[in-house]
Amino acid sequence: MWTFVAWSLTLLFFAPVGWMVLTSFHREADAATNPPSPFAPLTTMNYGELFDRGIAPYLINSATASIFSTALVLALALPAAYALAIKPVEKWTNVLFFFLSTKFLPAIAALLPIYLIVKQGGMLDNVWTLVVLYTAMNLPLAVWMMRSFLAEVPREILEAAQVDGAGLLLTIRKVIAPVIMPGIAATSLICVIFSWNEFLFAVNLTAVRAGTAPVFLVGFITSEGLFLGKLCAAATVVSLPVLIAGFAAQDKLVRGLSLGAVK
Repeated sequence: MWTFVAWSLTLLFFAPVGWMVLTSFHREADAATNPPSPFAPLTTMNYGELFDRGIAPYLINSATASIFSTALVLALALPAAYALAIKPVEKWTNVLFFFLSTKFLPAIAALLPIYLIVKQGGMLDNVWTLVVLYTAMNLPLAVWMMRSFLAEVPREILEAAQVDGAGLLLTIRKVIAPVIMPGIAATSLICVIFSWNEFLFAVNLTAVRAGTAPVFLVGFITSEGLFLGKLCAAATVVSLPVLIAGFAAQDKLVRGLSLGAVK
């Protein structure tokens, strides 16, 4: 019974995604019918026009911003979480609250000062600006997640590494990192998803050279109307990298998200 319930809920949540994929293979006239018909003729015309329109640079920009910002987040979050979990600094609870407090301010409230700073620095329409912003946005979440994972590392293996003469960097790289690898994978995937889907800063701080995939999707909403078939095709292509990454790392994701749970 529970298997049937689980499959039913899965299909229910997947239905909008499946409908999006199906609509991407319909002509605009068929996609815009009300009510829409799932039995309309199928065509790949939308995908051909999509790549003719030049989606590849936007996907490359999204991948660049997501991958590099995630790498920076991990490089900064791991030693910070180590200091908060294994070697607690003084008033470490205040430090954790500070990281959390950086998420209190809505992003739209910080948009104007960030825009002015980026403009004065001559960094508008630059993908590395997004790398810095995405790193700052995802770092607090990564520190909190990594701390919960590091708190589960047995102290005995750390003491054994110290007895063998391992330094801090060697301990983190050779002892701690392999143990919490599922947690690192889960944190990386979440940071990539958040960076890949970010729209507010991308649409306001980029133009032609550094536009990301979400910015590209907005181009199908014009004064002439909504090009639903092409929009669904673009949304399908934009969703594929994240879906593939999630599917490839699903075992580590499940283990990572449960690694810091209370047993």
